[in-house]
Amino acid sequence: MERSIFNVLFGTFTLRFSTALTGGLLAYYLGNLQDHGGPEVSAVAFAVIHAAFYATELVVSPFFGLLSDKLGHHRVMQFGPIFGAVAVLITGLTSNLLILGGTRVLEGAATAASIPSILGFLAMATARDEGLRGRVSARFELATIAGLGVGIGASGLIWEFFGPVGFFVNAAFYMGSYAIYRFGVAAPDAPAGPHHRPEYGWRRYLGLIRTSHIWLLAPTWIAVNAALGVYAGQGLFNLVRTRDPRFADQLLAGGLSAFEITAGLVGAGVIFVAGIVWWGNRFKQFRRTTIIFYGIIGGVALVVGAIGFNHSAGLDPIVRIPLAVIAGAGLFVLAGATPAALGLLADVSEAYPDDRGAVMGLYGVFLAIGQIGGSLAGGYAAEIAAIDGLLVATLVFMAIALPPLFWLRRYEHHFEGAMVDPPSPSLNKP
Repeated sequence: MERSIFNVLFGTFTLRFSTALTGGLLAYYLGNLQDHGGPEVSAVAFAVIHAAFYATELVVSPFFGLLSDKLGHHRVMQFGPIFGAVAVLITGLTSNLLILGGTRVLEGAATAASIPSILGFLAMATARDEGLRGRVSARFELATIAGLGVGIGASGLIWEFFGPVGFFVNAAFYMGSYAIYRFGVAAPDAPAGPHHRPEYGWRRYLGLIRTSHIWLLAPTWIAVNAALGVYAGQGLFNLVRTRDPRFADQLLAGGLSAFEITAGLVGAGVIFVAGIVWWGNRFKQFRRTTIIFYGIIGGVALVVGAIGFNHSAGLDPIVRIPLAVIAGAGLFVLAGATPAALGLLADVSEAYPDDRGAVMGLYGVFLAIGQIGGSLAGGYAAEIAAIDGLLVATLVFMAIALPPLFWLRRYEHHFEGAMVDPPSPSLNKP
């Protein structure tokens, strides 16, 4: 089983790599679509095409979560790479904006098919092993982040060498993911439990999502994802844009060089990855909600340090070091919130062993809602106050995450108790 878990995580990396690679290649393609026989693409049109991916993931994830429970997680996780390969092949063959929007929908369906089934499989494979669940949750987040980062980074090189043919190259990467899932994962195609009950399906799913426990987790995770999503669309744009005289007192509000931005992103990435690994190995020592709470406090520290650094233009560079350390320490602690939330959702699935795919499919739903909400809020906040606006928006989302977290903490022991027999000693955790 450990070999299968490793291959599923490696397949997650390659799948996310392909997803990000398509996004990067599409930015180059649409930015000069008129040179390839298509119309000139406005910023609004690009935003709509870009959003089609997340909107599809949001809407379709529950369906594939149900399907993975019905057909088996291993079988359904193989659908995603096929959808993605078809999507990029069509993308490389057309310059029609309507069709290109359709390919983003298809690629969103690829993610929607893969993630619930992958997480359902991982939840099943780590049942009754709390330490393994923590490590796997952290490594899933690492595979996701690394795949997205490497894919975006590779898109420029692949476009430089191949141009639109790069989409066909990406189809080969997608099929590599399919081969990993198909031949590298030893799991029965049959679902984990019996599904002969007449209420199985959408009626059962609607009953499932009405449970108070799931919806106690939802606002916390959505808010945390929104806080991260604030920077997904607006962070880089506001670092590189032409400096606005209204924000002359903000050190980070535009005009930064590519070297400065790359160095900052690499440093932040290393800290974030280290935080995910460290907190992912602490599931036996700390309750999930404790780690999430620490993560929120870390997010506050990150904002405080970043605001101080952003307004340190007139200070000696040495004085900025403590501010950068505070922000870095906050980011390290904040990183633990994502694997902890994923682990908590996996714990919830223990109460519904026949519906793991449906429960874990909510990961994509919560992620998409948070990313879309954070991106929109970040846009308005940046327009009003540039980098300061993004940081304040982060504080607001962190504040929203706290109240439901305290309510969720009261019920957390019910989920953890399902993982072991006799009842879990985790009730004595901090």
